[in-house]
Amino acid sequence: MSALLDLAIEAHGGWARWREVETVTTRIALGGAIWDVKGWPGVFADARARIDTRRQHAEYAPFVEPDRHTLYEPDRTAIVADSSEVVGERRSPRAAFAGHTLGTRWDAHHLIYFTGYALWTYLTTPFLLKLRGVVSEEIEPWDEDGETWRRLKVTFPPGIHTHSTEQVFYFGPDGLLRRQDYSVEIMGGTSSANYALAPVAVGGLVLPTRRRVHPIGPGNRPNRDRL
Repeated sequence: MSALLDLAIEAHGGWARWREVETVTTRIALGGAIWDVKGWPGVFADARARIDTRRQHAEYAPFVEPDRHTLYEPDRTAIVADSSEVVGERRSPRAAFAGHTLGTRWDAHHLIYFTGYALWTYLTTPFLLKLRGVVSEEIEPWDEDGETWRRLKVTFPPGIHTHSTEQVFYFGPDGLLRRQDYSVEIMGGTSSANYALAPVAVGGLVLPTRRRVHPIGPGNRPNRDRL
């Protein structure tokens, strides 16, 4: 494990504390033009969400109906009633994105898959970078917002479902995550800078409470006029 990853994990609460945590719950408000493009405006404008830290598993509630919630796992998405009845499910959900572009509209299971793995990735960073099969190397630093950010270039194994195989994570002088760059492969490939903002300490962990995503423009700079 690199010295930068050590610093980041310690800054976010430490590995020992993370290993004591089995679930993370939060309240979610998702916004931005992408939800209109995909045909789901306001779907999670006010929702509860939960992830497991030991495996890729995420849930959002409510979903469309007040007594239903979503379930995401890498090999399965489902809509589940509060009675535990499975209303609908899809196996091998990533395969259902074949041929998609940024403008392709989504059905419910496309939405559940994307929001599930995205939330899981965001809430487990930087700890997931220590998982088996994840390869990281420190690359040249980056100057932005009056700071110098150290960067990790990360390659994820096939078993971890996330935006793209290769991503770059930026950490400030305090070791906290500032920015995460990736290409959303299931949307046909994008160039996105995801900013981690307003970190808070909760239960011994430090997590960002806001995320802002912008397209990456020339010179690796974000186009902040677009979300």
